[in-house]
Amino acid sequence: MLDLTAKPYSLTAEQIKWVHEIVAQMSTEAKIGQLFFVIGQDEDQVNLNDFIAKYQPGGMMYRPDKAEKIRREQLTANQASKLPLFFAANLESGGNGIVNEGTWFGTPLQMAATDDPKAAHDLGAVSGSEARQVGTNMSFAPIVDIDKNFRNPIMNTRTFGSDKNRVIKMVDAQLEGLTENQIIPVVKHFPGDGVDDRDQHLLSSVNSLSADDWMESYGQIYHHLIDNGVPAVMIAHIMQPAWERRLEPGITDKDLRPATSSKLLVNGLLRSVLKFNGLAITDATPMIGYNAAMARKDLLPATINAGIDMILFNKNIDEDYQFITDAVNNGVISQERLTEAVTRIVATKLAQGIMNEDCQATFEVPETINLNLEQHQELAQEVAKKSVTLVKDRDHLLPMTPQRYPRVRLVVLGDEDDGGFKEGGHVTQLFKERLQKAGFEVSVFDHKHLDFHEMFEEGVADAKKKFDLALYVANVETASNQTTTRLDWVHLMAADSPWFMKSIPTIFVSTANPYHLYDLPMVSTFINAYTGNIPSVDAVMRKLQGQEEFTGKSPVDPFCGDFTTRL
Repeated sequence: MLDLTAKPYSLTAEQIKWVHEIVAQMSTEAKIGQLFFVIGQDEDQVNLNDFIAKYQPGGMMYRPDKAEKIRREQLTANQASKLPLFFAANLESGGNGIVNEGTWFGTPLQMAATDDPKAAHDLGAVSGSEARQVGTNMSFAPIVDIDKNFRNPIMNTRTFGSDKNRVIKMVDAQLEGLTENQIIPVVKHFPGDGVDDRDQHLLSSVNSLSADDWMESYGQIYHHLIDNGVPAVMIAHIMQPAWERRLEPGITDKDLRPATSSKLLVNGLLRSVLKFNGLAITDATPMIGYNAAMARKDLLPATINAGIDMILFNKNIDEDYQFITDAVNNGVISQERLTEAVTRIVATKLAQGIMNEDCQATFEVPETINLNLEQHQELAQEVAKKSVTLVKDRDHLLPMTPQRYPRVRLVVLGDEDDGGFKEGGHVTQLFKERLQKAGFEVSVFDHKHLDFHEMFEEGVADAKKKFDLALYVANVETASNQTTTRLDWVHLMAADSPWFMKSIPTIFVSTANPYHLYDLPMVSTFINAYTGNIPSVDAVMRKLQGQEEFTGKSPVDPFCGDFTTRL
């Protein structure tokens, strides 16, 4: 039963009366529109006023673009809407989640490596401040998952690590930073990513913990957040079979569902067991992990009937709207359930301060954009200094100075933009410039123009004539649309691998995935930087040269439980 006097709404009797009056005055078409959290529309491709009038969405999620353009688009959409919209972005790693010019502050795992909640607070404050400048009022963050499986291809640097207590501590701090800037947080990904070694973008993945183990880990995190009044939860395309079986003994395997279509996991576990009273939003519904559950015409109504209030993104928007409309018209989705979902949406907008009782927008967007980039970069530098972690230096190759190693072979793995939303694509140039400035002679391994003579015919002595030390930098990013986190050498003879590492000093730095030691266990010196932004590269360079101590504390096991990685 929806209780608007309780957390996370805490509305007065008068406010509750207004919410019910607003919902009662809405047409069925308008209510259906509120269920949809559509992708942010580009003013260069659509007429925003016409789009809002036609679809009447409850929210829009934008990908990064120029600050002035994002601000203009969101203000235009809001002015055209009868009810103020949720405007969301993935503010996982900084203001660059919404603004091209924004600060790439650092990944959550990097914040955790400082072992200081201030870092997570600053992540929330920086991203929230920059997002607010352009009219964004909601964050699809913090990520509250636990990195339980180093083979999981999607989470590692996106989490605060493998310790639930550290996750809670860091999430609380990030939430504080966001809410100080009037950004509505949406925690994700219920019922919990980080267990499976597969990716919910590509299939319905599985949180395979027992019901008791789940409650002692993910359940404790959600219980804590719900008790503290978190307003919204993102529901993932992830199964939790143990809890479905506990709530419905005898359920067959074929009837198990990912949370986005499971009444047992949403109305059962999340709402009845954990007592979550707030807004539930799906993860992106174009993902295969969502669509694999059942036919989309049945799936969208099942999502609403599971207890979820908003559907993120569409495939064909007109088709999706029609699927929900048909389900309402034929009674598959009852008027009571439709009204309940819309009531949660409207009540959240009122309680979180983006609209008033007259349905007017109250979220204040500054008249001019001031991103405070210099100040935010200073905070990012502080985090980088505290977080870079020395995992091992078996042969004491550090410090790395031009006197010890005048000539450096630089090999960067994964430093390309494959068309997704990867943050990076510049690490090669950053390291080359900084090495040269420090006095090293640098030769870069050229992946685009392979030297076949070097690959097939040169030996150790030939290599020693060219360089005194090999510096490997892995920029194989973990991101919400990229699932390759393992090292992938050049397929022809693994030409870029350090086959010579027992003969020539070799140092390996990861600016992303912290588990690359698993694929290169025999390397002598291994460093985790967690993020490939400029502050982190600069911090790595200082620490490599012995100008600054390594103070980072790994939030995960970088040795992956494998004895060979410790040799």
